[in-house]
Amino acid sequence: MKYELSSEGSCPLVLISLGMNEQVNIEHGSMVFHNGKVNLEGRMNQNGSGLLGGIIKAAARSMVSGENFFVTTATGTANDALLAISAGAIGNVKALDVGSRKWCLNDGAFLACDSSVTYSMKRQSVGRAIFGGTGGLFVMETAGIGTLLINGFGEIVELELDGNDTLVVDNNHVVAWENSLSYNIKMASGIFGFKTGEGVVNEFTGRGKLLVQSKNIAEFASVLVPYLPIPKK
Repeated sequence: MKYELSSEGSCPLVLISLGMNEQVNIEHGSMVFHNGKVNLEGRMNQNGSGLLGGIIKAAARSMVSGENFFVTTATGTANDALLAISAGAIGNVKALDVGSRKWCLNDGAFLACDSSVTYSMKRQSVGRAIFGGTGGLFVMETAGIGTLLINGFGEIVELELDGNDTLVVDNNHVVAWENSLSYNIKMASGIFGFKTGEGVVNEFTGRGKLLVQSKNIAEFASVLVPYLPIPKK
């Protein structure tokens, strides 16, 4: 994928250059503008064939992973096609190399990917599904070869575990991690973890990379609640 960011700060536009018949998949609704040489086509967000099977898989992905029911495929109709997209979250955009590395994505992390990259549902244990918001019963795992763009709320920080480390991360700050890492979901400090002001955490071990976001969308929303108007009955 040939792309550049409009700035290095938060909320950049992602400017994607496409050649004739080149394709990228982008998050539904993320298009800001194009130069008239891009064809956009919405389709169900699923990997598989058949209309009924596709509907079921797309609906399942939407319900269990927080991803949109639809994804948009952008195709260049000339060699100088230009497409600009923007993430829904107020924060950074980061590229991940998919191929020898496979990544798992938290809810809403996906922004765009090469047409040669796919991502599908990977089942979690029931315990992880009950205690974590990270995908519910499933998380999304990448496949194929190419570039995947993710977005985060605030700054995205890359951490690396060398096999001897343990990292405990608040569940709402996890963006993506290599599937070589093992993780467990638990309360921040036992059954009374809520008393510390923290909630559910992910404990990562093994060797691989982990990406976290500096801000917490749930916490941000709670800060806004006192300022929201109360609906009249």
